Formats: sequence, C-alpha cells, structure tokens
Amino acid sequence: MNTEVNLCGIKMKNPVTVASGTFGYGREYADFIDLNRLGAIITKGTALEPWMGNPAPRICEVPGGMLNSIGLQNPGIEYFIENDLPWLRKFDTKIIVNAIGHTIEEYVELCRVLNKLDIDGVELNLSCPNVKAGCLAFGTTYEGVREVTSQVKRVLTDKPLIVKLTPNVTDITMPAKGAEDAGADGVSGINTLLGMKIDIDKRKPVLANNTGGYSGPGIKSIGVRMVYQMAQSINIPILGMGGITCGDDAIEYMIAGATAVSIGAGNFVDPETSIKTIEGIENYMKKHKIEDINSIIGTVEMN
Repeated sequence: MNTEVNLCGIKMKNPVTVASGTFGYGREYADFIDLNRLGAIITKGTALEPWMGNPAPRICEVPGGMLNSIGLQNPGIEYFIENDLPWLRKFDTKIIVNAIGHTIEEYVELCRVLNKLDIDGVELNLSCPNVKAGCLAFGTTYEGVREVTSQVKRVLTDKPLIVKLTPNVTDITMPAKGAEDAGADGVSGINTLLGMKIDIDKRKPVLANNTGGYSGPGIKSIGVRMVYQMAQSINIPILGMGGITCGDDAIEYMIAGATAVSIGAGNFVDPETSIKTIEGIENYMKKHKIEDINSIIGTVEMN
C-alpha cells in the first residue's frame, strides 16, 4: 500500500501536512505526536524581520470553527535559522517554510535567503486576511499573484514554490492561473474566510482587529469546491486545506483534485488530528482495496 505523494517535487511519505500558523514550528506539538510520521511540516508564517502581530483579543470561537486575527506574529527569519531550523532537521519529515511580507521587495529578499537554506520548499503566503498591507493585497487578482510569483521565482531557483491563495475572491481560478503562469510549482488553498463576531452587549466586535479569519469544519465544503475548481483550470499540484479533521475529509479533498492536504484548526481541538488523519487515509485505502493513494486524485465524477 503506497501513501507517498509528490507535491511539486517534494516527496512526502504520506499526503498529510499541517497548515501554517496552526503548528508553530513543530515544538509545540512534539510532546503530543511523533513528528516523523507527518508527510511535511509547514512552518508558521516567517518574515524578514520580526512581526508583532495584532492586539488582543485575537481569537474567538464561532459556530463551526473559530476566528483569528493573530496578524502573522513571528520572530523573523534570522531567529528561525538559528533556533528552529536546526531543531526541525532532526526529524524525518519535509520542511516547507511559509513566507510572508508587506511588499513585493520583502517577499523577494526573504525568498533569496530561503533559497540557500536546508529546507524542502516554500509556501508563499498571498492570502492572510489579518494584515493591512501585503499578503491579501497581492493575492486577490490574476495580475497581483502573477507579479509577486514571477519576481520570487527569479531568486527562488532551487526550491519548489507553492503559492497560498485566498478564498476571499469571486473566482479562485484566476489567482490560481496567475500563479501557474508565473511559474509556481503548485498552489495551496483555501486560507481562512474573512469573518466577524459581535459582542451584542457591548455592540462591538469581539476581536480587537474587528475582523478575523474563519477556519474550522464550517469552511470545508467551500474549500473542497474551490480545490475542485482549481483542479479543472490549472495543471500544477494543489495542496488542499480548510476544515479537515479526519481521514474522510482528506480523501474528499484528494478526490476533488488535491495532491496533499493540510490540517489547520483541527490541531487546536485535538493535537493528534494529523496522525488520526493519516491513519484514516490508510483505513480508507484498506477498505476500498486501494494500492496507491495517487490513484484517487481528481477522480470525482460530477452529476
């Protein structure tokens, strides 16, 4: 039974990784699960310089999931190189760094540094709804995604590039096509949907940033639909995510067209979600006598 997948040249032992921002740099979960069992670890969003993030409160529960407005708080690339990367390299799993920036120039300079590191790939975050500059500003149009991706590809010559797309658009296929046309090796999605929760007694938003990214089981059907749409319009691999909490969810994404999947908010509910998802995929393969997990990718038969 083969569970290995090839995501943009990154050979993963199974199709399960963890979504950026929900797993830190791995240390936070090492006491709960065996990191060696993961197909890959996608790090928390990392910038050229440390980012402070947004003021608190910046997380709240809502029906079907949660809202967050962390604002991509991170210690910066130098700290990552000195402290987190050597620790991550101890494990038998692939390392994909989520790259963030306020400007195109920041993305380029960061990826120039990442190109020299002992990592397996880069996920270019063009989709966070919780920062007022960069990320989302570049990720909503074909032209914006193509421009950032093309400039990054000039310096990121030795690592696979996966462009993380926002669902906060009318047509997800246009940014996806922009990434493909600019030379991206793959795309990932969906990131969080922009949402709000109001304290009805105070008549004010619960989050200090007013709005936040909605994640959790409530967005899964949207994510599956968008992965399917992207799979019909581009010819590069897709890393699917959004509301995945078990093996069946992961299989659904793969049948829709994803080569691999990321576990996000599910990690907060149960730190063993990623391992249980791997086991769920294996159980599905045994039940349906599937020898190679790749054989189910993009096999949905529409009505």
